[in-house]
Amino acid sequence: MLSGKWKPIILYHLFHQQEMRFTELWRIIPKVAKKVLLEHLRQMEAHELIIREEKHTFPPEVYYRLSERGKALGPALSALELWANEYAANEVALLKQGKKVTA
Repeated sequence: MLSGKWKPIILYHLFHQQEMRFTELWRIIPKVAKKVLLEHLRQMEAHELIIREEKHTFPPEVYYRLSERGKALGPALSALELWANEYAANEVALLKQGKKVTA
């Protein structure tokens, strides 16, 4: 359910916003292709981690938010974030700057 490069990042942003439009997610996540982001969102929706909501406006808007099942991941993801900030601070800083991290 959480495999892939982008799913944890998507969840991170949805935890910090009540809901986000597709274009907001795409802009805030550096270097993700629209097709890849859409595929990850569809997979997460199929696993009931997020809820997709279409608003019938002109132009149509699509919003994503966490489901109750997705919100239940909060403590686990917070623990991972704390660990990363303590033990992988340099790598986290590079990722936030959009730079490649080498192993």
